[in-house]
Amino acid sequence: MKSLWLAALAAMVALPASAQTFPSSAGPLTVETIARGLDHPWGLAFLPDGKMLVTERSGRLRVVTRDGALAPPVSGVPPVRASGQGGLHDVALDRDFASNRTIYLCYAEPAAGGGRTAMARGRLTDGEAPQLAHVKVIFRQEGPLSGGNHYGCRIVQGRDGNLWLTMGDHFTHRDEAQNLANHLGKIVRVTPDGDVPKDNPFVGRSDAKPEIWSYGHRNSQGAALHPQTGRLWEHEHGPKGGDEVNIPLAGKNYGWPVIGYGINYDGTKAHESSAKPGMEQPIKYWVPSIAPSGMAFYTADLFPAWKGNLFVGALAGQMLVRLELDGEKVTREERLLSELRERIRDVRQGPDGAIWLLTDSGNGRLLRVTPAK
Repeated sequence: MKSLWLAALAAMVALPASAQTFPSSAGPLTVETIARGLDHPWGLAFLPDGKMLVTERSGRLRVVTRDGALAPPVSGVPPVRASGQGGLHDVALDRDFASNRTIYLCYAEPAAGGGRTAMARGRLTDGEAPQLAHVKVIFRQEGPLSGGNHYGCRIVQGRDGNLWLTMGDHFTHRDEAQNLANHLGKIVRVTPDGDVPKDNPFVGRSDAKPEIWSYGHRNSQGAALHPQTGRLWEHEHGPKGGDEVNIPLAGKNYGWPVIGYGINYDGTKAHESSAKPGMEQPIKYWVPSIAPSGMAFYTADLFPAWKGNLFVGALAGQMLVRLELDGEKVTREERLLSELRERIRDVRQGPDGAIWLLTDSGNGRLLRVTPAK
């Protein structure tokens, strides 16, 4: 699979591309615009043949070809509620995609009076005009509906094949993040068929949804699997300040809205305090807010000095954040690409070792970051 991608990359980078150079601690960075004209792109996944899947918030799933051309939208995508922050969000390939062609989509599903986070699976057909076939909704969020905000919506597949899905509190229902009787402000864990894994922490409790993995989350739009430990890491938006990076463990409470480090948008107090027994502390938080979105651990050789680092995109902050780690502690932060003045929505490590980004705008771009030659 990697050799196919590298061959495709060689063909792609030989073509002219819009490129800029920016400074970093590892030396100058080249940022190439591989594709543009995307409508608020949200999620990115790499196909074995060198093409890429990109979701657009308006509800389209696009194939981006090796030379950066946008193919017509893939048919078969479930209906989405494209309103406010909602729409088509993350896309992820099944770990056995090469043999089963299965992908997962997370999106705001329309419901009477609002929207809710849902996850579907389908089989991506091969050929010049791929379609999504055998689509099945494998999870639907239960609880008060969203008027258009805080859907969360990142998908991570664990080493055991089970799927984590991050969700938000729907903004106007913040207290529900502490209510185990619904899915708002939770991370859930389900099988690829949507069943409940037997080792989920709340299985067997009558007062809790069995899909719940962890709770007390505000609006998580970034998640990734740690390459060594296999643990899930996630980050989430705070209100005015208090964005967090967490390592969500089974059954743990991450505090929203009881504890935190931000304030309400009107300047009033948002939390009881910053700590409370029985509630977990973040391993990193930002005050003021950077509005994080997208997350990726770097494990490749293209940037040897950055191996083991964690990369986070920033929307309001308009930058790429690099976090140096010592185990599960953040030891240093570097802010990159602020000169782009782009809202960074997604961050991925490509099969070529480059760092790939999506920018959130009506003329969104797919960017490739490499060391400058």
